[in-house]
Amino acid sequence: MRYFDYSFLEHGMLPAGLVSVVGAISELRERENKLKADYPDVFTRLESVAKVQSVKGSNEIEGIVTSEQRINEIVNQNSAPLNHNEAEIAGYRDALALIHSDYAALDVRERDILRLHGIMLSYSSNVGDPSRTGGRYKDSDNVIMEIDASGARRVRFEPTPATETAETMEQLVLAYMDARDNSAVNRLLLIPCFILDFLCIHPFADCNGRISRLLSLLLLYKNGFDAGRYISFEEQINRDKTGYYKALKDSSDGWHTGGNSYFPFIEGFVTTLLMCYKELDKRFAVVNNGKVGKRERIEATVLNSLLPISKREVCYILPDVSPTTVEAVIASMLKSGVIEKIGSARNTKYIRRK
Repeated sequence: MRYFDYSFLEHGMLPAGLVSVVGAISELRERENKLKADYPDVFTRLESVAKVQSVKGSNEIEGIVTSEQRINEIVNQNSAPLNHNEAEIAGYRDALALIHSDYAALDVRERDILRLHGIMLSYSSNVGDPSRTGGRYKDSDNVIMEIDASGARRVRFEPTPATETAETMEQLVLAYMDARDNSAVNRLLLIPCFILDFLCIHPFADCNGRISRLLSLLLLYKNGFDAGRYISFEEQINRDKTGYYKALKDSSDGWHTGGNSYFPFIEGFVTTLLMCYKELDKRFAVVNNGKVGKRERIEATVLNSLLPISKREVCYILPDVSPTTVEAVIASMLKSGVIEKIGSARNTKYIRRK
């Protein structure tokens, strides 16, 4: 059975590049905390946009998609799920909401991990799939497969056997708790180590990837890193899925014997978090800069967005700007060629032209 030792995260044993990224995150976090105390309404507006993007992004990574309209209706609870994909989306919505509201009471305990999984699958039986039972570990072995360009499948990784899963999860949770109580261990860098090991154990028959992203947010929030509440952490991963899966593969090689390196996955994880903080910093400057004209603020909102953004989202971010003004400025930007349109009708979004 696999055991876990995170002592390599003790001070003085980290690559210089990681130390630099952690320093940048800490600086931006301090700035965010000051702004959040002074401008709570701005952060509330940002959170409402990020919530939709998080639900969409995390499910899209797994190939679970629906229209922009249905995502908004489900996330805002204006409609019940109508099919399998929408049931998965609604489950993630509820699990994410629990983390947002109760992260202080939750912890990296097996019962909380199982609870999140149960919530994730709580709608499945309502759409004709009663066989999928949430809130329990897998009862048969699973594998992680990949498909090459020709369509051929191969096993990329064999997770922990079902017979060893419960005991291995117990060891993982205890190792994390032991390491977080060690003042010499950097807690931010400990989080991706836990997430990598969780993914390698692959303790559930389904939803392991999405549960790992929920646990990422939970652990980040509990350690004071909440940029993902306002700029979707999941959507940042979705934008660079290739890089994410490469880091996961590089760090899982040799995992069964304890010969793997955690650093590729750590680097990818903290870089994603840094991107969230940088985007939040830019987004807040646009939202709150009343000295800049409305046209300039609309242009900056669209051009600085890392993700395609809709007119409706621009209006959320800039509530003092009328929808008519937003529409006129975006039309002008399209005409000048600085942005491009993605989608059509109610699903239309805009992004900086590359």
